[in-house]
Amino acid sequence: MPLRIGNDAGSRNTAEPAFLVLGKLRRAHGVLGEVALEVYTRMPELLAAERVVYIGETYQPYTIRSTRAKGDLLLLKFVEIDDRTEASQLTNLLVYTQSRQLPPLPEGDFYLHELIGLDVFDTDENYLGELAEILETGANDVYLVRDEAGNEVLIAAIEERILEIDLDQGRMIVSTIQWYGEGD
Repeated sequence: MPLRIGNDAGSRNTAEPAFLVLGKLRRAHGVLGEVALEVYTRMPELLAAERVVYIGETYQPYTIRSTRAKGDLLLLKFVEIDDRTEASQLTNLLVYTQSRQLPPLPEGDFYLHELIGLDVFDTDENYLGELAEILETGANDVYLVRDEAGNEVLIAAIEERILEIDLDQGRMIVSTIQWYGEGD
């Protein structure tokens, strides 16, 4: 999903995106200006009535008046839109929230975008590379770590492997698996 990268997200990490995708607008619904949204977020509270969201590449602010479910989609009614013609102009645009508007997480939990760019080290302080991508596999996430030479390492994002995350220091400590024949 596209992310706008910038340093205005209220974070020390200059790679943290200022805007995060919540979903993609589909077709207008009815004549009163509702528009269907294909929801990408796992946090539906970000799409509640009275919330401000940002639409399209120019991040135009819109205030959600109301929402209702329709099958797999969420129908949105915006304060600024009163008819089908206006709603139709939003077809296929992405809906964003500002990263600084995300609710705080419990201690030890992190948003995925906060982890991208962390320097990754093993338990012996060997630099493995930078966390470049997070693969969502269903069972557990997998972190793709890439070094300066472009070599990639995959690390399962499970408690046994991810030993420490320090956002302030921009680093992660991981336990690696030693394969038979390694280090002999």
